[in-house]
Amino acid sequence: MKRGAQMFLFGGLFFVVQMLCAQETSFTIEDCVNTFSKDQTVSTKVGYQYWFVDKDFLDGRTIKMSVVAPGKSTHAPHKHVEDEFFYVLEGTARFHLNGKEVVVGANTSLYCPSNSMHGISNAGDTELKYLVIKKYEK
Repeated sequence: MKRGAQMFLFGGLFFVVQMLCAQETSFTIEDCVNTFSKDQTVSTKVGYQYWFVDKDFLDGRTIKMSVVAPGKSTHAPHKHVEDEFFYVLEGTARFHLNGKEVVVGANTSLYCPSNSMHGISNAGDTELKYLVIKKYEK
């Protein structure tokens, strides 16, 4: 991905956070700030996840961090109606999209268009940490 696209992604993430907090004027600053806490993670078969914004907070829009052990994946490639972004924070990811794969490192964004067969797995020997940005349909 080109540098300008990365800057757009960061700007887009900032815009998403702004949108989440600007939708309702009744939100307090405490409602709009979520600091990672290992005590509030949810264990998975391959690591853990942490919801910065869960689907009950604001109209189905979510931001989740997934952490996956080396050589593991959260699930097999799949598809759904919602589109989805992954943003790799740490580690090495194998990204599957419609029958093709690429291996990427940190500071890479991955887009999964609606109804595309997609998946992500840990292709490295350290933990893979990535953000998942998605809007769940009601």
